[in-house]
Amino acid sequence: MHKLEFKGVTKTFTTRNRSIAVLDSFDLQIQRGEFVCLLGPSGCGKTTLLHLIAGLEKPTQGAVLVDGEPVQKISRERVMIFQDLALFPWLNVLGNVVFGLQMTGMSKPERRQIARRYLQLVHLAEFERTNLHELSGGMKQRVALARALAVNPDVLLMDEPFAALDAQTRDLLHAELQNIWKETGKTIVFVTHNVREAIVLGDRVVVLSARPGRIKRDVAIDLPRPRQIENYAVVDLARGILDLMREDIVTTEFEVAERVPQVGRDVL
Repeated sequence: MHKLEFKGVTKTFTTRNRSIAVLDSFDLQIQRGEFVCLLGPSGCGKTTLLHLIAGLEKPTQGAVLVDGEPVQKISRERVMIFQDLALFPWLNVLGNVVFGLQMTGMSKPERRQIARRYLQLVHLAEFERTNLHELSGGMKQRVALARALAVNPDVLLMDEPFAALDAQTRDLLHAELQNIWKETGKTIVFVTHNVREAIVLGDRVVVLSARPGRIKRDVAIDLPRPRQIENYAVVDLARGILDLMREDIVTTEFEVAERVPQVGRDVL
């Protein structure tokens, strides 16, 4: 049985003026323990796919299955890390990681023990009493990752979590995430716009077409781990995937330009 499965999923968003089809007859299977990266132009439905798995959205048509059962609601078994992290600035590092465990019925000492275990895993054990405003961007990403892992989900959903980081911090977190995935065996679905990032992290890179999103290519990544973003093999493979995406990227940019008034185009 597949861990995750999309069966003929169509997702349409309706606004006051029109309906927008984001996904159309989308089919995808993900096995337990796979690391799958979703790649494609803006607006192709990558984040919507994460929301459907998480139970934050429902398909207009078709079904999203987890362990063969339709997703009906949100669950601690499927945890999402958003691009803006959604950490609580009034809590320190330990408090943020403990927060997700407070509804489990565990005792306070047990919650703290689990939180500290995952802070150790992301190399933040010595910062547990630190306030969030004292942390770098990369350290905040580690806090968000520790908080997600602490509730022990089956599926970890990550929506461009490293997009705002500098290159050195991003490369370091690529290595950390590969190690954590290997150690925990989680099923991870990771959304990115960065082709090389997808190749560094994923067992598979699923390339989506321009909206409405369909699978354009499902690429198995057979490169040995750990991988670095500057490796020649990563760069060569990225070049081929980028060539595959180029037409859809140009189409998307053209559609955006058509919607921008002329006065706005001058600014852009």
